[in-house]
Amino acid sequence: MVGANLVLRFLLELTALAVTSYWGFASSSGARQWILGLGAPVVIAVVWGLFVSPKAKIELPRPARFAVELVVWAAAALALVAAGQAVPGIAFAAVALISGTVNYVSAH
Repeated sequence: MVGANLVLRFLLELTALAVTSYWGFASSSGARQWILGLGAPVVIAVVWGLFVSPKAKIELPRPARFAVELVVWAAAALALVAAGQAVPGIAFAAVALISGTVNYVSAH
């Protein structure tokens, strides 16, 4: 189950990047559209890489790391809701919360 959850987490990470980009491009126009559409996933990637990834640059205590992870998942879910995709946003949040919880509980 742990291996399957790691695959799911990777897919959730990619989805978080995609949906924040979708939100940025869908919620604006002109230069702001490009800034948000490209900048939002960069922010997600930087936060994930610094605090959550297996090779995180900044080591946090497990509860803090889990909190940062939940913030990333919430940002992606809220981006979907803000882009008019409430049902996919709620579904993403539910799957991400379950996956994150399984990862937190199963980590040593």
